[in-house]
Amino acid sequence: MRNQQQIDVNEKPNSVEPSFGPPSMGSTEKANDFQKTIKKLVVYSKGFTPFIVIALILAIISTAFTVYGPDLLSQLTDTIQKGLFTSIDLEAVQKIGLLLCVFYGLSFLFSYVQGFIMATVTQRITKKMRSDLAVKMNRLSLKYYDQTSIGNILSRVTNDVDTIGQTLNNSFGQLVTSIVTFVGVLCMMFYTNWIMAITGILSSLIGFGLMAFIMKNSQKYFDGQQKQLGELNGHIEEIYTGHQIVKAYNGENKAKEKFHGVNDELFHNAWMSQFLSGLMMPIMQFIGNFGYVAICVVGAILVTNGSITIGIIVAFMIYVRLFTQPLAQIAQAVTSLQSTAAASERVFEFLEQNELEDESDKNLNLPAIKGNVSFEHVSFGYDENTIIHDFSLDVKAGQKIAIVGPTGAGKTTLVNLLMRFYEVNKGTIKIDGISIQEMTREQVHDQFCMVLQDTWLFEGSIRDNIAYAKQNVSQEEIETAAKAVGIHHMIQTMPKGYDTVLDEKITLSVGQKQLITIARAIVANAPLLILDEATSSVDTRTEMLIQQAMDTLMKGKTSFVIAHRLSTIKNADIILVMKDGTILETGTHEQLLERNGFYANLYNSQFEMV
Repeated sequence: MRNQQQIDVNEKPNSVEPSFGPPSMGSTEKANDFQKTIKKLVVYSKGFTPFIVIALILAIISTAFTVYGPDLLSQLTDTIQKGLFTSIDLEAVQKIGLLLCVFYGLSFLFSYVQGFIMATVTQRITKKMRSDLAVKMNRLSLKYYDQTSIGNILSRVTNDVDTIGQTLNNSFGQLVTSIVTFVGVLCMMFYTNWIMAITGILSSLIGFGLMAFIMKNSQKYFDGQQKQLGELNGHIEEIYTGHQIVKAYNGENKAKEKFHGVNDELFHNAWMSQFLSGLMMPIMQFIGNFGYVAICVVGAILVTNGSITIGIIVAFMIYVRLFTQPLAQIAQAVTSLQSTAAASERVFEFLEQNELEDESDKNLNLPAIKGNVSFEHVSFGYDENTIIHDFSLDVKAGQKIAIVGPTGAGKTTLVNLLMRFYEVNKGTIKIDGISIQEMTREQVHDQFCMVLQDTWLFEGSIRDNIAYAKQNVSQEEIETAAKAVGIHHMIQTMPKGYDTVLDEKITLSVGQKQLITIARAIVANAPLLILDEATSSVDTRTEMLIQQAMDTLMKGKTSFVIAHRLSTIKNADIILVMKDGTILETGTHEQLLERNGFYANLYNSQFEMV
């Protein structure tokens, strides 16, 4: 059963109405979450702190050269103005101009190096983050994947990490540079003339208020954007995977309604976040232009009174631009950081999920496994409801154990417990008298080869797919396994035989795919074998061939076979008949038919005409 976060084509999506009301979470709580998430990102990046500090120092130096430039420009203007009435001191003009070029050149050089360092650090951080996410995936229990859509997880690894990388690269350095520029320009303005400085500041105060208002109201939309993007990916992944079922049940319209519902929410949140962030630049441009007017008016008055020179007005024209521009850049950078905070929150939420128990302290030297398996009073439930009740069973090495029963009886759950995909709530499972709790999960998995009802093949050659579970497999072993399941001839007819790459260009039937996975299990040659409805996707003739091959290849191996078609397990050594997590009957096929109990009714029902 797919989890609730995934899509039901019969589910009617909620209508989406644009909402411009207050966020569901208080602004103080949002601010705290933003700070906590950014703090986590800073801690996560601590290994790159020296490089980031170097980049910040370079940014500060670069900005300092830029900020000091207008003062030199003021001196240049005053020198030229004085020379208009006598003669221009070309040597002084040349000296100031050359110094100005050097300052701006050094500013460019330091800015370039700073950008290079930040781009490198950003990519290293995102690479580390993707690697940590990949490692985390292998450390999470199956319970987490049962409760989370695959598309949502993929969105965290791709979209969210890309968002973090882009913002760190583009916005972090810009934020630091803008802050340094803002502070530096402010100091230079008061150093040059306090009246003109106050004029420029007052004309820009409105920018602070608008910036604070926009920042306060835009975070909820960035959070919603990342959330809806993950949900949309989950929906697309599920509908695409099951598109045949969707078409077969005419679920296209329902799927489209669900898609449009999520897409509308994504559109709303994305539009609002981009609209509010996009307001910053035109607002700050207006404030900058208003500042120019104020500086010109006040400056003209001061020049008339003889308080300042024209060069100071020229300097302040640049200072006002340098003063208001950082406000827009700071607002833009903080807005981008809000998007990063939303993405980081989703990434860290995944990284902070409870992992499987650490087993690094287990140093069991496992002997060669014969295949004896025992369940001792095992109880288990996925939640509060127990579905396996005080289950006990002894299996001898080399036996073929068939597990049958109605849907929900606990057949697959029993196998999941045996493989330690889930941990038992009570009781013990032992292999050759050794509790599987004393083994590492890797040691447990090494003792099994498994063939499931759902086939899994990766994009690679047929040889690689068959040899997936074992290292250093010879061509002879691969061909022997392929012949055993009857696909050797089929593979030889492929364009490149065993070197044929399985991709979207190669079309295989479900049965052919299953045969390859069975050959993979044969090559693994583990002492225990699990077949979960392994022959359900093949035709009757192929099923008979597989059964004959399996009967030969399973000699000496302990095999657990889950089957709904009871005709496929007639030759099992023991048949376990399960219902509601307990064993109702045990015996061979003939013994169970003689008892005329639950198994007999289940077996005979397959031949009844409806």
